[in-house]
Amino acid sequence: MGNDQFNTWFIIVINLTFVSLIILALTKYGKIRIGYKGDSKPKFKRFAWYAMLFSAGIGIGIFFYGIAEPIYHLNLPSALENSDYSPLSVMFLHWGFHPWAIYALVAIGIGYFSFNKGLPVTIRSLFYPLIKDKIYGIWGDVIDTIAVLSVLFGLSTSLGLGARQINAGFNSVFNIPISTSIQIILIIIITFFATLSVVSGISKGIRILSETNIKLSAILLLTILILGPTMIILKDYLFSFFYYIINFFKLSSYVAEDQANIVWQSGWTIFYWAWWFSWSPFVGLFIARISRGRTIREIILGVTIIPTIIITFVMTILGSSGLYLNDKFDNIMTNAIDNDISTSLFVMINNLISNDIVIVILSIVALISIILFFVTSSDSGSLVVDNLTSGGKLHSPKSQRVFWACMEGFIAAAALLLGGTQALNTLQSIIIITGLPFSIMIISILISLIKQFIEDEKKGLILKKTKIKPKKEM
Repeated sequence: MGNDQFNTWFIIVINLTFVSLIILALTKYGKIRIGYKGDSKPKFKRFAWYAMLFSAGIGIGIFFYGIAEPIYHLNLPSALENSDYSPLSVMFLHWGFHPWAIYALVAIGIGYFSFNKGLPVTIRSLFYPLIKDKIYGIWGDVIDTIAVLSVLFGLSTSLGLGARQINAGFNSVFNIPISTSIQIILIIIITFFATLSVVSGISKGIRILSETNIKLSAILLLTILILGPTMIILKDYLFSFFYYIINFFKLSSYVAEDQANIVWQSGWTIFYWAWWFSWSPFVGLFIARISRGRTIREIILGVTIIPTIIITFVMTILGSSGLYLNDKFDNIMTNAIDNDISTSLFVMINNLISNDIVIVILSIVALISIILFFVTSSDSGSLVVDNLTSGGKLHSPKSQRVFWACMEGFIAAAALLLGGTQALNTLQSIIIITGLPFSIMIISILISLIKQFIEDEKKGLILKKTKIKPKKEM
């Protein structure tokens, strides 16, 4: 199978996922409530729920890619040139409905099989309708092991790359040099706070940090919106989102044919699709844990539709401001991104705002927000790995959570010491490779859910408590 055929496969799977979720939300199955009892209520209020969704999902990429990606998309492939597509609408494709749909599907699958059917809170439970009690054997172990490696190395890579961006921020604000030793110190600090958070659990540490981070990020972004090119940002958002919606399937089903466009699509769209697939066990399992008590329809709307509207607007504030400065100051953002993408946010703040005091304040707020994003991603990831390695237990020893939080930091620091940024990029490439088997997993989840829904409906149990008796104690 050639590279372009892999591209076609990814495009088919991710579009099928989105369409299937919309259909599921419109059917009677959308009324199913995730939880052991049909009348269970959500544990977290909506603001806390959304805050944790963003912090553990793709919120971490807002500040890293929000400015840079539209700059990269100034040169679109020939098939998209001279059309209604814009650099922003292409970014919306990569960060909008599709990645959130993947996470929502995995969350619904894990939530239903674990909290409604009584199976372990692990990835292996998604395959129960297909392989039955074999999920407790070697096949289940293989599935969970692959998921653990994907989560562990994926988060370690992000932690290492995040340390670069935080280091760039400290360099911009406090003139602290950019070096590997500084980045390792930052990793140790982030890991320390992530460990404290994961020990305190979801209801305290992760929830409080997520809510705080969302409030800080909102202050930062609204300030940029007000002090920056406000009308340009609003116009860009309305225009780009409008064309993103009306050309949704045309844009999302585009398959490059000539070599130059295949290279572009593989390096961007397919890269993102593989990335979201490989992250789906981590984010999906975490969303399942915080979504207990919500209906499937509510999860689909809350995880797929609303976050897309918010994150596309947020990324437009950054992306449109970056494009404005790039045009005003003769490719200043292009040069900054080519030199070091991790500096783009701080270069934008320095050139968008004229008051030095405001620049320092915004840069510090940005630094704190970025740090909190990485802390919440690390602690939620550690919680997920702990889930997977403890056989699906929701309450494992705190020492085990501490071990996995420290392990993420250790891998990130080791990669920086041994190979620097190149080693982190290599780890990231390895994680992306796992996107192919995880895309197959997504299809399996769809089949498993449909099969289980049909079986439960025949038994008259579709909206009732219907536990599957575990083969052995987990």
